[in-house]
Amino acid sequence: MPLFAVHALDAPNALPRRLELYADHRTHRDEGEAAGVRIIFGGPLQSDDGSEMIGSCFIVEAPDRETVDSFIANDPFMRQGVWGEVCVSRFLRRLG
Repeated sequence: MPLFAVHALDAPNALPRRLELYADHRTHRDEGEAAGVRIIFGGPLQSDDGSEMIGSCFIVEAPDRETVDSFIANDPFMRQGVWGEVCVSRFLRRLG
């Protein structure tokens, strides 16, 4: 099954909303397999000094891009405007 990299940068001033919605985001993440997406690994992106979360990055396994797009579209971070810019790309694993 193909892998996809998801790189999501938060919208400006989204940190308070991110923190508020974290439990909902985690529930959605944990239900990924029911939506056809298996999360291989992921976590928050941080500012250069590590003091603030500024987005999310994860690698997922899914049958196709449409399944990943649907999973992302239904994430509370996406629906509630935490993520501003989201890039999804097919990913070819070479190491690890």
